[in-house]
Amino acid sequence: MNALDDTLLAAAAHGDTVAVRAALAAGARVGARDRRRRTPLLHAARHDHVDTARILLAAGADPNAQDDRCDSPWLVTGVTGGVAMMRTLLPAGPDLRLTDRYGGTALIPAAERGHVAYVRAVLAETAIDVDHVNRLGWTALLEAVILGTGGRAHQDVVALLLAAGADPELPDPHGDTALDHAVRHGLTGIATLLRRQHLCRAGQF
Repeated sequence: MNALDDTLLAAAAHGDTVAVRAALAAGARVGARDRRRRTPLLHAARHDHVDTARILLAAGADPNAQDDRCDSPWLVTGVTGGVAMMRTLLPAGPDLRLTDRYGGTALIPAAERGHVAYVRAVLAETAIDVDHVNRLGWTALLEAVILGTGGRAHQDVVALLLAAGADPELPDPHGDTALDHAVRHGLTGIATLLRRQHLCRAGQF
């Protein structure tokens, strides 16, 4: 890594579009990596600097380049819940099957964190697998229930996942379903949604 690359990485992290353009024009590499193998685009995505991301993508930045923690520009949009960043990266062809260090797609951390707008957008605008199972044996639905708060945001996420075809009967490695977890943790709103979905699937609602 050279001084120009360092300048580009720092400028991307701060969302300094003028410095980003200048560094690229001077010869900085759009695919440069820092000590943790983070690219300028990953820095921009982590901090939701959309204009900076647009410049980097136009210069050929890779939305799938992963760092030493398996984070990529695309994957971190699920963590931040950045809908504008997600939509900025989509034309660059991010790999929807790419997984983080837990084996999860971008949808799973978004569901866990209750990023309602992001979950709605990524389900509506991509073909992301709603029932992908991570290394913990959890789907986005299970993660929203197990690690969520049970409040309005997570209820909305659960409703969106169910509407998109998430299978509420898929169990965790111990055989417990999302409904089992919701009942155990006293998440009455989510339990109601899951029971209603069960009745719909059984043709009783």
